[in-house]
Amino acid sequence: MLIAGLTVGLLQENCYILGCEESFRGVIIDPGDSARAILNEVEEMGLTIEKIINTHSHFDHVLAVNAVRAATGAPFYLHRDDLPILRAAPERVREWLGARVDPIDEPDHFLQQGQMIEFGAESLEVRFTPGHSPGHVVFVDHANEQIFAGDTLFRGSIGRFDLLLADGPTLYKSIRDQLLTLPDTYVVYPGHGEATTIGAEREANPFVGKASAFSFT
Repeated sequence: MLIAGLTVGLLQENCYILGCEESFRGVIIDPGDSARAILNEVEEMGLTIEKIINTHSHFDHVLAVNAVRAATGAPFYLHRDDLPILRAAPERVREWLGARVDPIDEPDHFLQQGQMIEFGAESLEVRFTPGHSPGHVVFVDHANEQIFAGDTLFRGSIGRFDLLLADGPTLYKSIRDQLLTLPDTYVVYPGHGEATTIGAEREANPFVGKASAFSFT
C-alpha cells in the first residue's frame, strides 16, 4: 500500500492518503485543512481518489473536505451518528479559533460497523468506536497490520472525552473491544501525534494499558 501522512491545520491534525500500488486508486482519511497541500501530495503519488473517508467530524478533521471533494469528485463518507458534530463545525471554529468557515458538505454515504472500504486491491475494515464523538470509526488494514485510529488511541494517551457529545466510558469500551483485541504488531496511526503499536499501548498506556490505574466506573 502507498501511504502518505500530512500534518495540517492549527491543531496539527494528521491526514492520511492511501493508495493501491497496482491500480493507483486511493482514499483520503480526515482531510482536516490545507486542501492544496493534500491535493499536491495526491498528484505526486499519481493517485485517483475514489473516496474521502472520515474517522469523525470534529472541525480539525473536516475543514478541507469541501475543497478536496470538489477537486477530486470523490464522495464523502462519515458515520451517521456524527452528523450533529459535522453540522456544528462552523460554530466550533468560531468558538475555538475566532474564525468564520462555511458549512461542511453533508456526507454522500454513511459508514457502518464491519463495512469494507475498497480501493484497487486494498481494503479497510470499518470499526465503530464511539466515545470521542458519537459516530467515531477507525479503519483497519489487516493485510498490512495497521490502523488509522483518528482520535481514539494515541501514543501514551487516548482521545478527549470532555467535548460536546463525548463520553469517557464509551471511549474506553471502544478501545478495549475494537482496538486492543487486535494483535500487538498492528501499527496505530492516530489523528494527532506520532504512530505507535497496539502492543506498546496494551503494555504501557496509562489509560487502557496493563498497568493503568484509571477507571471509568
